[in-house]
Amino acid sequence: MKSDQELRQHIKEELRCELGVHAARIALQARSGAVTLAGQVDTHAHKQRTACAAQRVSGVKSLVLQIDVKRIGTRSVYAKGMPPWATF
Repeated sequence: MKSDQELRQHIKEELRCELGVHAARIALQARSGAVTLAGQVDTHAHKQRTACAAQRVSGVKSLVLQIDVKRIGTRSVYAKGMPPWATF
């Protein structure tokens, strides 16, 4: 069984391979195989790739994603009563 530190290192390597520079925007916690990833990505595809990268690592028993998708250059107007898909 991998130590928590080894598990974190292997996941970080997988994220770097999968996301490149975007991996730096993902925080990682691992304890006894329970992994939490938190941060922000630009697309839903990046969010999915983040989850897949972590799940590929041997020793990951559970995964919690606390990842927000925030497209660069858009601004949500949901606070003004508009639906969440209405951006400009």
